[in-house]
Amino acid sequence: MNDRFELVGKIGSMALIRPEDRDMDYNIISRLGAELKPGMIWVTSGATEIGRLDYMKRTGCELCGDPEQDKADYSAQGQAVLMQTYRQFVPPEYGIRQILVEHTHFNDPEKCEHIRQLLIRAARQKTIPIVNYNDPVSDEENRKMELAVRRQQGGEVHECVDNDETAAVIAGLVRAKKLVIMTSTEGIYQVPGDASTLVRDVTAKTVEELEQKVRKLQESCVGASRAGANGARAKLEYALSCARRGTTVIIGHARHRLSDLSECRVPCTRIGLDG
Repeated sequence: MNDRFELVGKIGSMALIRPEDRDMDYNIISRLGAELKPGMIWVTSGATEIGRLDYMKRTGCELCGDPEQDKADYSAQGQAVLMQTYRQFVPPEYGIRQILVEHTHFNDPEKCEHIRQLLIRAARQKTIPIVNYNDPVSDEENRKMELAVRRQQGGEVHECVDNDETAAVIAGLVRAKKLVIMTSTEGIYQVPGDASTLVRDVTAKTVEELEQKVRKLQESCVGASRAGANGARAKLEYALSCARRGTTVIIGHARHRLSDLSECRVPCTRIGLDG
């Protein structure tokens, strides 16, 4: 195969769980897993929340220490549950490979190329990379200091704590034709929380025109699905960075099939350049 991937996908934390049952949504994961195949790269959130739920199931209580330490501990526990669950539902003839990344991998050219080659080899070897940010070993204060130094030096800086950004950076890295972001809404709404105002297409013939449309839409994007999430405004920012590189971005609800979202056969938001 050439080094350009057909699809990078990402699923958000809240799309992977049933909050009312305090459990994973196995229907979504089983449907998704059945559609994953080599040549795709899958970015998954959910380790922290799934780890929290798993810890509560086993102990009957939550952790009550330092919030950042608790997050690291939950994430380490949730990573194991996530990978076990994906392995259960991905077709058995395909391997899966866990790839845990940090911001340093995408801000250093040599590390970035190492990740790119790892992803390319996975596709050639009939395996599916499943990527997540490596929260268990990430220290927020150290990260902030490292990123501040890099910003002082100039140039583009990737933080990647938000897996929307991680997916967007990876899509650019492998020159993906499409980036599909599966979330707990049908896409981007003109009026927050009102599905009847779904914006189906944010497209243009030039990058300049597309940026104008995205900036206009961002004005109505407020709030996020959970504490720590960056919401629709950030999704649009990452989508714009992808579209500049020729990747079409599709944002839609995780209850839909990946193939239907990819082909825009269901309600969703499509962002990209025409032609």
